[in-house]
Amino acid sequence: VYSGSTVGWTPASDIVSALEPIAPLYGIFGYGTGAAFSSLTNLVSTAGVVAADVTGVGTVRAGLAAASYGGDKAIFAYGTAASGNLSMSNLVSNSGVVATDASNVGTARQNLAGAGYGNDKAIFAFGNSGSVTNIKNLVNNSGVVASDASGVGTSRQLCAAATYGTDKAIFGYGGVTDTAVTNKVSNSGVVASDTAGVGTARRMLAATGFGDDKAIFGYGKTSSNVSLTNLVSNTGVVASDTTGVGTARNTLAAAKIADGKAIFGYGEISSDSSLTNLVSNTGVVSADVTGVGTARNLLAAASYG
Repeated sequence: VYSGSTVGWTPASDIVSALEPIAPLYGIFGYGTGAAFSSLTNLVSTAGVVAADVTGVGTVRAGLAAASYGGDKAIFAYGTAASGNLSMSNLVSNSGVVATDASNVGTARQNLAGAGYGNDKAIFAFGNSGSVTNIKNLVNNSGVVASDASGVGTSRQLCAAATYGTDKAIFGYGGVTDTAVTNKVSNSGVVASDTAGVGTARRMLAATGFGDDKAIFGYGKTSSNVSLTNLVSNTGVVASDTTGVGTARNTLAAAKIADGKAIFGYGEISSDSSLTNLVSNTGVVSADVTGVGTARNLLAAASYG
């Protein structure tokens, strides 16, 4: 590279790039219930390989939610245990280490959903605190959960949420009465009113981002388990049903991993499962992969790294 008469020729290999390397993106499945409430976690490699159980940290529980925050970390929050609904959280470092319980702010509840938004923040919303609700709790970029904010949209539980468009989020589907409505979340954490549902109304499904800026809702339950998926564009438009691949099941979880791929995992078929299904960076779901780790349902998953 010729840099002018005062510098002359410089070998290209000596030029320092101003571009920062892209950090690898991993997934983590955590908590849930099977034979008993659990705090186990299972890390997921950049290739979608699920690792064996890691001894749990924090209160055993199920019906919780998880989301990415801070650009490279994750948070598990809320849920229910033998003692009843909880409002605690557990932060996950950018190396996948789960921290001990932190007392949360906000209404204790179960069967809610969570997602990242605004590049480095997270949101938890909806759920059941004894009755279904639409309240939300924002999470800042250091993992601090804010107090309840008045909800927008149809109160429900057992819905799912994911990041789309790089800095926005979407909540969708859920019950008590099965619905397909969605609620978009702006990059400042404002939840929009209901958007009329597209696709099969259902509950107990999972959602995750994939590609550079899209999302996918998958699986769940109507009168029986389904393996349907619904893709979400980078403007938050939900597509009609795609006939599912893999075993129909409910109360599973999902997370985005490296290279725009994602993974659905665990859940209940007729009994608890540890099956996984990878999602390509174009939203194509693969066939079942034999599960690793303790079979369970009502767990949560998020990306970190």
